[in-house]
Amino acid sequence: MLYFYNSWDENYKHPFGALRRGHGCHFTIRLPRETQLDYAPVLVVFRTGFKERFLPMNVKAHEDGYVLYTTTFFPKYDGIHYYYFSYTSGGVRHYIKRGDACHGTLDQGEMFQLTVFNEMYHTPDFLKGGVMYQIFPDRFCNSGIYHDHVPNDRVMRPWGELPYYKPDQNGHVWNNDYFGGDLEGIRSKLDYLQSLGVTCIYLNPIFESHENHRYNTANYRNVDPLLGTNEDFAVLCADAKKRGISVVLDGVFSHTGADSIYFNKFGRYKTLGAYQSEKSPYYAWYHFWGDKEYESWWGIDTLPNVNENDPGYTKYICGEDGVLAYWLEQGAAGFRLDVADELPDEFLDNLRKRVKAFDPEKIVIGEVWEDASNKEAYGAKRRYLLGDQLDSVMNYPFREAIIAYMKGEAATTFRDRIMVILENYPKCTVDVLMNFVSTHDIERAINRLGGQPCDDKSKDWMASHPLSPEEYARGKALLKGAMVLQFFLPGVPSIYYGDEVGLQGWKDPFNRCCFPWGQEDTDLLEYTKQLSHIRHQFTAVFAEGAIEFLVLEKNVIGFSRFDRTSGNSVLVLMNRSSETAMVSLRDKCFEHYALTTVVSGICDGDAIILPAGSYAIISAVRAHSGTF
Repeated sequence: MLYFYNSWDENYKHPFGALRRGHGCHFTIRLPRETQLDYAPVLVVFRTGFKERFLPMNVKAHEDGYVLYTTTFFPKYDGIHYYYFSYTSGGVRHYIKRGDACHGTLDQGEMFQLTVFNEMYHTPDFLKGGVMYQIFPDRFCNSGIYHDHVPNDRVMRPWGELPYYKPDQNGHVWNNDYFGGDLEGIRSKLDYLQSLGVTCIYLNPIFESHENHRYNTANYRNVDPLLGTNEDFAVLCADAKKRGISVVLDGVFSHTGADSIYFNKFGRYKTLGAYQSEKSPYYAWYHFWGDKEYESWWGIDTLPNVNENDPGYTKYICGEDGVLAYWLEQGAAGFRLDVADELPDEFLDNLRKRVKAFDPEKIVIGEVWEDASNKEAYGAKRRYLLGDQLDSVMNYPFREAIIAYMKGEAATTFRDRIMVILENYPKCTVDVLMNFVSTHDIERAINRLGGQPCDDKSKDWMASHPLSPEEYARGKALLKGAMVLQFFLPGVPSIYYGDEVGLQGWKDPFNRCCFPWGQEDTDLLEYTKQLSHIRHQFTAVFAEGAIEFLVLEKNVIGFSRFDRTSGNSVLVLMNRSSETAMVSLRDKCFEHYALTTVVSGICDGDAIILPAGSYAIISAVRAHSGTF
């Protein structure tokens, strides 16, 4: 089918997706030959708050009853640009705007987006093509080693029990139950992680704190004593590096704990805290009013907000001898930033400068739940992915697309969800996106896929409703398909600890249960290892390869990941249904591919047989770049 315009087809827009500042982007539209123009069509480009630019389009060619018009745009500024096309016929002005995810429609629709990023923007190579593994430190592995200086107000629990979830008489959940997972426990499992193909560990907070999630930092410069020592962290990083594994830390910089050396609301520390006196060196970090009232994160009084742009706080975190530099020196590969959309631009600018001054290969990943390219927060359009702030984000849009597809959403809708992100994000960001199906903030994927919706359920319900055997079997089958997509779409798969062995969990705190050592679902574990092995077998393709969707049937989806330079490609086919499916390799979808080897799956002559819930991987060579 011919369209006026298709932003995903390089015959209409080249190159695909986001654009480096100063580089040219070629636009082509297609109008019926009989269209009588009063003057040449124009490309209209603008940034929010700035005037429109009108670029005349010239005749490029005549094809199949259409006239092709083209122009080239060289952006001078970073930022999100919007564009559409316009022409006048018989004195009437017409527009070509976005009618669906990518196609131009006449006289209706929305603006197309063009992300323009800094020409110097590059992201670290160490994560590309790899596999991440997220660990909630208290619940992964307890080494059994005794640790000094652990506060005596912590409740130690036997490994594997259900986490506390009930509030006290004042309605507060203290999160003061601990299972004793520690850094030495993680170090003892490095061989296990290496067998999974893990190349990067992302640790939820490890800094000294007085709740088990450790998002209420008490001291940014100390490892929590129950986890070990700062030296233990350095040893973990060094031993992990020997196995080709990097360690990324969680940075919580929008708030501290009320129970901290900085705020010291409860008098635990000898320091003069901001809550105690205006003479505290930390007083300017916080927002006080009235009698000991203060601004807190989402109204939670144990999490006082900080003024990130206070010079003292910025220096403490981002200074030459600050918190960031200290932990990078100990071996951290970078930081994942908690609630990045609540960190002001100036602070993010300073944070990136400090991290990259230490080493450009250190990474900065932001927690952003929406499309991070056009996210607006606190009345401003954010500039996370333009080259001055983040390298990557937690890829919630992919997660939601994967879950929705596995639960029955149309393949075309899935494709559209994926392609919109790939179009809007810089390619160097895409290559290091953190692709997950579960995290510590959402219910585990096996529950979401196999069980009932839990959004309207109480904590008591969640505590008393593990998946039934039937629900577990359904969730596991769908999780396998979800993991195929997670591992082979652009970006980096991030396994939430325990997903690979069938660990269940509804929302917090049930998604933070102890790893079931000795009770693993070994079938699911071997399946995960197989996916990881395939990913590493074709690292060059999966690290930076482009994507082309080939099969979009009712229950079978297929796409190619390919290297534009060499033409090397991997075809991925996945059947989400409970019935056997077949894909013909002579189908016109594959006409640009010379198939070489069936790496995984059942081949019967010219057909790939896909049993219920299975996938196939085929090595191929792509003849030419074609279209997206």
